[in-house]
Amino acid sequence: MIASGAMSPWRTILRREFRSYFATPLAAVFLVVFLFSSGIFAFSLGGLYERGQADLRSFFQFVPWLYLFLAPAISMRLWAEERRLGTIEILTTLPVPIWHAVVGKFLAAWLFSILALALTAPLWITVSWLGDPDQGAIIAGYIAAALVAGIFLAIGGFVSAITKNQVIAFIVAIVACFLVLLSGFPLVLNFFRGWMGSGAIDAIASVSVLTHFNSLMRGVIELRDLVYFASGIVGALVATALVVDWRKSA
Repeated sequence: MIASGAMSPWRTILRREFRSYFATPLAAVFLVVFLFSSGIFAFSLGGLYERGQADLRSFFQFVPWLYLFLAPAISMRLWAEERRLGTIEILTTLPVPIWHAVVGKFLAAWLFSILALALTAPLWITVSWLGDPDQGAIIAGYIAAALVAGIFLAIGGFVSAITKNQVIAFIVAIVACFLVLLSGFPLVLNFFRGWMGSGAIDAIASVSVLTHFNSLMRGVIELRDLVYFASGIVGALVATALVVDWRKSA
């Protein structure tokens, strides 16, 4: 009973936040844009049929780029809207630990993004009907996509906590996620090679979301990739909680 009661605050916040997405046209717009864009990328740019391969690589390879813009669109309102309306003061004065509010809001946004991802299941059904795909690789691809959404939402939530302007939160979150996404690319690494050691270069490369996403998309779920996403999400949530707590006492 004690454990159940201790867990109820974040669950209450999760339910409230998740329902709030469907109280406005935001949910419908996001879902339509995500599904429409994923279809264009998979069929027109990825050549799902033309490739002649029974897999979803043509879809998954574009998922990080979809979430690069759509995750900040979801996360920009998590805390910026609370600060703009002044309701963050009410939330932080309730007998609820800050981390419950942070986790509840994040999980609601993550669950919503996973719902959008789940609605692409007809693509999975299609390739399974047309051929004999590696089901394990497809499942790993969906797990990787969900983890990318999670880390982008966590970063976006942190950015939203430091500003009351949703537009600024959206733009800054895109830039931050873009840097994390491409940190392992030669274009980025070449910038640091002239004045940093190989150890530092390897550390920067290891931060790349795309590197770990591609590793999972091959169908091999390794502990280091899971640890990367888990530590990134937890780190961003801790930073968000610290900022919200600081704003409360400021």
